[in-house]
Amino acid sequence: MCGIAGWISFRRDLRNEQATVDAMTETMACRGPDDRGTWVDGPAALGHRRLAIIDLPGGRQPMSAEGPEGGAVAMVYSGEAYNFAELREELTRRGHRFTTTSDTEVVLRGYLEWGEAVAERLNGMYAFAIWDSREQKLVMIRDRMGIKPFYFYPTDDGVLFGSEPKAILANPLVPRRVTLDGLRELFAFVKTPGHAIWDGMREVEPGTVVTVGRGGIRTHVYWSLRTEPHTDDKETSIARVRELLEDIVRRQLVSDVPRCTLLSGGLDSSAMTALAARQLGEQGEKVRSFAVDFVGQTEHFVPDSLRGTPDTPFVHDVAELCGTEHQDIVLDSDQLADPEVRARVIRARDIPAGLGDMDSSLYLLFKAIRQHSTVALSGESADEVFGGYRQFFDEEARRADTFPWLVRFSTEFGDDGNILTDQVAKALDLQGYVHDGYRRAVAGVDRLDGESDFEYRMRVISHLHLTRFVRILLDRKDRASMANGLEVRVPFCDHRLVQYVYNAPWSLKSFDGREKSLLREATADVLPRSVYDRVKSPYPSTQDPRYFVALQDNAKDLLARPTHPVFDLVSRTWLEDAVRTDTPVSTQAARHGLERALDLALWMDLYSPTIGIP
Repeated sequence: MCGIAGWISFRRDLRNEQATVDAMTETMACRGPDDRGTWVDGPAALGHRRLAIIDLPGGRQPMSAEGPEGGAVAMVYSGEAYNFAELREELTRRGHRFTTTSDTEVVLRGYLEWGEAVAERLNGMYAFAIWDSREQKLVMIRDRMGIKPFYFYPTDDGVLFGSEPKAILANPLVPRRVTLDGLRELFAFVKTPGHAIWDGMREVEPGTVVTVGRGGIRTHVYWSLRTEPHTDDKETSIARVRELLEDIVRRQLVSDVPRCTLLSGGLDSSAMTALAARQLGEQGEKVRSFAVDFVGQTEHFVPDSLRGTPDTPFVHDVAELCGTEHQDIVLDSDQLADPEVRARVIRARDIPAGLGDMDSSLYLLFKAIRQHSTVALSGESADEVFGGYRQFFDEEARRADTFPWLVRFSTEFGDDGNILTDQVAKALDLQGYVHDGYRRAVAGVDRLDGESDFEYRMRVISHLHLTRFVRILLDRKDRASMANGLEVRVPFCDHRLVQYVYNAPWSLKSFDGREKSLLREATADVLPRSVYDRVKSPYPSTQDPRYFVALQDNAKDLLARPTHPVFDLVSRTWLEDAVRTDTPVSTQAARHGLERALDLALWMDLYSPTIGIP
């Protein structure tokens, strides 16, 4: 896992711009603490920071090779190709000779053999850029589900790119400007494909190849969710899901560095941990597992509309059954509310992230894990794949003419729209923005012949989660982990599993009337009964009222800076009212506005963005 950066300028000799190339590359140091390198040749400059996972001595980058008819082909690569061993064998039979055992060289030589079509042969998470001097073009490729981030910024004579916006923002050609649409993305909690918040910047969309040449930019989609008939019965479907999971976990356990699992005590992470424990047990190894907890949370837990049970008892049930070497990472309110931790989260994301203590705790969890492991397997995305969220079963959300997760979002997680000044709220028109985005999103969902209205509606809901919602969470997890030099793998995002389960009808995905029926039955034999019976519970949030008091103290410090630019967006009156209440608040929703205001203020301090509001 690594961080990449680059600059293509067809009217410059970038050998004269080494200092800028170095600056762009160094912004990715958190993603690649083990090594660095740059490659510059005329109009092309590539930068790389490496987190060594496979072939520790041999996988240095940028990596280059000569084409069969001459001409350099150079690559910077971030991610993992889980099928690199099979591809290496095939390429060897085709006459390629390898000098390393890294998956990076397999991808590079795969490009020499198949060109851009190498993307269609990869199984994994990846974002990579290849400068092909033979054709004077840059090829940028991102994995199918968008697990690895990838951004680019078109210029008047080429392009800038990077794993994260900060790499691009380090180039003096790029203004730090955010327009109304960028702010709308921040506050609407939707993900518009290709949108990068920063003005002029774009994402390489998942499953896409972007080619940059002297004639301009060309985009090609090599993979997307396809609507297809599902002909397997229940028993066959359950067996197929288990077969896929076994193969996926086995592939994703391959590593030359210490690995572990993220264990929440929910169905997803428990199933993944149990399968990993069995497979490693066959090799005489134990799985290390880690979970996040908060001081006093289990002892004083109060059920709410989102979370009916604390995680820790279920985590321990799994750890005991699977025999993992387990550690709880227990955090207190001072750590969660620490402005420096908040600043680190914002630096990791390049935006005011907006999920409060859930962002801080994730960052701190990964920081603690990195002291023991370099690779972690996560249960992320199973809810989107198998239908685990409440909105999949909520009749109002099912019928809503909007993104289903927004129906009860403000009630459950908090409404940050009310922190804005009247002028800003009116200019943003978030309701209109969400409506337009929803219309575009549902227009792309194909329907099977003869598919009932209800089944098609559930297909649409599934599609929205897999192409919009999941990308928000994948980006969050990638940035928080890579900011600590930790690679997080997401087995449930394997495109074979996603495609197969997506086409299973809702009646099959919920055959027992519960969430994630296929996953539960496919892994029932490896789960504790407590976890098998447990109702879905989201990522945890602290219930300690002292956290809210700490937020109020931080907000008072902000109010003491009356000329702070955040008050061009945030209502000072609202913030003053929020810090006056003397009733301790323990709910996530009630704290959300304060967390968002503090995020915005710190983001402005760190990035000094120009905000384009009429």
